Amino acid sequence: MNKSRRSFLKVAGLSVFALSGGLAAQTAMPGTANAKIAPGSYAKGENSLHAKRWAMVIDTRKFAGPKDYEPLIEACHKAHNVPHIPDAQNVKWFWLDSYEHSFPDDMNAYLDNKTRMMPYPLLCNHCANPPCVRVCPTQATYKMEDGIVAMDYHRCIGCRFCMAGCPYGARSFNFKDPRKFLPDPPPNPDFPTRMIGVVEKCTFCVERLAAGKVPACVEASDGRILFGDLEDANSSVRRALAADFSIRRKPSLGTQPGVYYLI
Repeated sequence: MNKSRRSFLKVAGLSVFALSGGLAAQTAMPGTANAKIAPGSYAKGENSLHAKRWAMVIDTRKFAGPKDYEPLIEACHKAHNVPHIPDAQNVKWFWLDSYEHSFPDDMNAYLDNKTRMMPYPLLCNHCANPPCVRVCPTQATYKMEDGIVAMDYHRCIGCRFCMAGCPYGARSFNFKDPRKFLPDPPPNPDFPTRMIGVVEKCTFCVERLAAGKVPACVEASDGRILFGDLEDANSSVRRALAADFSIRRKPSLGTQPGVYYLI
């Protein structure tokens, strides 16, 4: 009986491995064969931006409302070929939500109404202790040396364990083929499009950093979003955090988010 059980588990394991390889191979569909998929595959040159740990500081005081965030969302989604699929779970890399949903563990009962009623921009927090990395069975989600939590779409098998593990709702699953909802050619032909059954999220624009550029949302923010090395005391993010009061999403979880908000 034990031998039969071991044989069954062995066959089942090999089947899962084969299925994983098959799904991964499907990701390399026409149109992406020459595109760099894994963030680590982006060659870094002499103009590349470097950090020990990248972090973002969003000065929400400089945004008047949802319309001020629209150019940032558009810049992000165009740079990464993020489709808009209205009749399904929409794919999102950079989006807005209420204060109550963004910071559910805030204990300040006397926060001013303006701060409480404002929308807040959300994205992957690129945590120092990312639970999504721990639960990914294929290492499709992994943490880079500079703190960026990256994805390799070739390795993603669509199990959605990372979505269950992420406490920030920062990941989207492609229930439909996203390419059908993009123009031909896509907004950014240099960035890979994804396929049905693949999870995706913000990558802190790792491909732009390799080319010496700041993230698309930062570039579109006109100085209202700062991006820099959290471990450099002289960086713009560290100076901002030293000078102003900041909060992070769900800090009590111990994930150590890399996105800070000035309020």
